[in-house]
Amino acid sequence: MKRIYLLVCFICMLFPFSMAASGLAEFKGKVTDAVTHEPLAGATVYISDLKATTTTNDEGAFTLRNVPSRGRFLIEVRYVGYKTYSQVVDLSSPEGLDIALTPSVIESAEIVVTGSPFSSDTRTNSLSVVTVGKQELSSAGGSNLVDAISRVPGVAQVGTGGAISKPVIRGLGYNRVLTMVDGAREEAQQWGDEHGVEADQFAASRVEILKGPASLLYGSDALGGVINIIDDLVPPPGTFNGSFTSSYATNNGLTASSLMLQGNDNGFVYRGRASYKNAYGFSYKDAVVPNSGFNEFNLSGMAGVNKSWGYSHLTFSRFNTNIGLVEEGPDENGIYLDVQGNPVSNADARSRRPGLPYQDINHYRTALNSNIILGKGQLKTTFAFQQNQRKEFEESAQEPGLNLRLNSFTYDVKYYFPNAGKWEPAIGLQGMYQDNLNKGDEFLIPDYRSDNVGAFLYLKRNFEKGAVNIGARYDYKKIAGKELIHDDEQVFSAFRNSFSNVSGSLGFSFEVAKDLVLKGNAGSGFRAPNIAELGANGRHEGTFRYEIGNSDLKQETSLQFDLGLEYAANKVTFGINAYANRIYNYIYPGNFNNETIGLENEAGDTETLPVYRFVQTNADLIGGEASIDFHLVRSVHFENSFAYVKATNRANDMPLPFIPAATLNNELRFEPSVKGLDDSYIKVGVSNVFRQSRFDSFETQTSGYTLLDAGIGTSVKTPKGKLNLWITGQNLLNKTYYNHLSRYKPAGIYNPGRNIVFGITVPFL
Repeated sequence: MKRIYLLVCFICMLFPFSMAASGLAEFKGKVTDAVTHEPLAGATVYISDLKATTTTNDEGAFTLRNVPSRGRFLIEVRYVGYKTYSQVVDLSSPEGLDIALTPSVIESAEIVVTGSPFSSDTRTNSLSVVTVGKQELSSAGGSNLVDAISRVPGVAQVGTGGAISKPVIRGLGYNRVLTMVDGAREEAQQWGDEHGVEADQFAASRVEILKGPASLLYGSDALGGVINIIDDLVPPPGTFNGSFTSSYATNNGLTASSLMLQGNDNGFVYRGRASYKNAYGFSYKDAVVPNSGFNEFNLSGMAGVNKSWGYSHLTFSRFNTNIGLVEEGPDENGIYLDVQGNPVSNADARSRRPGLPYQDINHYRTALNSNIILGKGQLKTTFAFQQNQRKEFEESAQEPGLNLRLNSFTYDVKYYFPNAGKWEPAIGLQGMYQDNLNKGDEFLIPDYRSDNVGAFLYLKRNFEKGAVNIGARYDYKKIAGKELIHDDEQVFSAFRNSFSNVSGSLGFSFEVAKDLVLKGNAGSGFRAPNIAELGANGRHEGTFRYEIGNSDLKQETSLQFDLGLEYAANKVTFGINAYANRIYNYIYPGNFNNETIGLENEAGDTETLPVYRFVQTNADLIGGEASIDFHLVRSVHFENSFAYVKATNRANDMPLPFIPAATLNNELRFEPSVKGLDDSYIKVGVSNVFRQSRFDSFETQTSGYTLLDAGIGTSVKTPKGKLNLWITGQNLLNKTYYNHLSRYKPAGIYNPGRNIVFGITVPFL
């Protein structure tokens, strides 16, 4: 904690110096069509590292205000129907910038902020980063954020009904995939199967998915990849607007709405959002799963300043959700029974109020994000506090059984040295302090305290046709679990562990031919065991098992090699990535020797649960992703992708548990030109999930299946912006199937059946 206070004081001392050192400045330019040389009105111009944005006027001219008078920054220009433009510019250039956009049916070379300290375009970023935009997130029809991105090649989800999804990247999930929100790592007891990402789905402007080890820049828990949830763009100066989004899903009656207001008053920027979701139990064929509904209410806001010395934004949010937990599947006749053994009708199962047992979760988050211009260098900082209150009500709606409160303080300080466009050096310091408290009368993990710190060095060298990067990092983490004796029985034994690691990475990106880029990486990763793996001892509600941790576990380390080839032309785009990942001391839970335990409830009945213990082994994960999109006709897109991962326990040459099956996705998309309408589309998609015949001894084989999806959407221009309409259909043939990673599969509960989502976004003000 003392380190955090010192860093905050240091940043505050720098503010007056920074503001005095930089005067007000503007950067101007013009955007035209490269073929006709006509000006393009309404193009979006954005500098990510300054959070500065504007749009072009009727003459194609733009002015970025309140930006530094010097320094080199990556600028991005986007316009529908044109190839995205990105280039490093010197803001001290008096002549400004003339940009000619090339007409194209695809928008490529977009800027990404994930995977390197500096924002970069995809051509010079050696890591595999996929971006899912706001329109794609909306039209995907997902019931939550992870569900909406699960069609990305190499991305899967651990699902618990319609309310909870956990991301899995290249076969790795849980604490091996780091989720970033508001620039800070999310800490919300993410070790649990039924603990989803606790962020407002509507607040995401885009999601960047980094596939592969990212421990160099993000530390422990990024061994498998990063899900970076990025908020909306800051509005241009002089802007005040808002939007209202609403949707309805037929499968579980999900109603979801969000209201947003934002503005920019000469550099003072602000945003407020309120979102609400409510759903009853999801269904498949003729069955509705009782107590699988949920409700969710989110409030968030942002206030800050964008000035010539940089920016500083304070964000805050409160995420609340109540989720019903399904304890039992149907009987041998496919009928769901209540606690008295009576059949539950579909009408009763459609109750919008979760019954016992259910989770009540409150997640509070506040973060201060700043980028201070120091001469020609930049000092980027993120300080965040989060509190996760997780309650599980089992026998009574008045008193929770499991009641956890987790406080997390995180800090992230990076300094970007001045660069001349070729060398990009950066250093960083990151850390986190946590304390967890049990406040209920049931226990799964002990009270604990954790403290970790990491520092890294990063260097990138840009060339005319690519870039090379190298980096090194050191991490240290200590965690102390407390002893607990309850009703004269020892529930938890005290332990005190420490972990340290040196990791590094080397990568390159090179344009071997026009529009053809070769990328390669060699990197090591690191993950310290989480608290459940070290100290769990109790029933894990909603996962149908009893978990026992192991305080003698060692840290995980990995070494991964990946190679990718990307081609982006006007008619065809394709990408192929192959990787080999060896993980030492891989941690996983298993039900060995069919061990069980009998637990007595308050009614005196005994329930038998399988016992899962955490063990370690060395593991290999080998796989790849491939995609090819055809755009032979301007209005027609045929997109195809394939992903496969093979995970092996090196100790016995058996498959690792909980590994997703191979998937093949195909989508045909027609984008007609309709007078008076914009962004119109009609799409039909087929998802083929192959049989998962590689499974551990305590798992079962999962059959393959094919799902048919479709969608239609359009936009209408209004004086306030675009009004968007869409309809998305999922599993239109109402297929009954199990996903191999579904937490409900052991209970005989199928994944959701047919679902049709109707959505609208209305701009106003």
